[in-house]
Amino acid sequence: MELEVSRPVLDGLIEEARAAHPRECCGLLMGDGHAVTALRPAANIHPRPEQRFEIDPQVLVAALRAQRRGALQVIGYYHSHPAGAAMPSATDRREAPHDGRVWAIVAGDAIGFWRDTPDGFEPLPYVVRPA
Repeated sequence: MELEVSRPVLDGLIEEARAAHPRECCGLLMGDGHAVTALRPAANIHPRPEQRFEIDPQVLVAALRAQRRGALQVIGYYHSHPAGAAMPSATDRREAPHDGRVWAIVAGDAIGFWRDTPDGFEPLPYVVRPA
């Protein structure tokens, strides 16, 4: 199944990665069903943000509470690879929760979308939708 991603989301991912460089940016992918329509940026609270990311858990908790009240769903997560490829790193593969959510990984102007399955990451095709 294809993921739908809005153009503003794609532009926002690139912009956040550039602004955070040389650190990794991170946050939540928000939307409904199979459509990512918004980003919820989060502080990267990892002690080594140039090499790793950790989403501020308060941002995730707030998003999940809002979702229960009818706000956008947490579709997944995003982060950047300032010196890597737009694909899961060995660290991503090792530390992922394997919860079925979508991951967006940004490297330069490239963005890869992946499904984090119990068996590992699978590439996720996507289509770009206008805002």
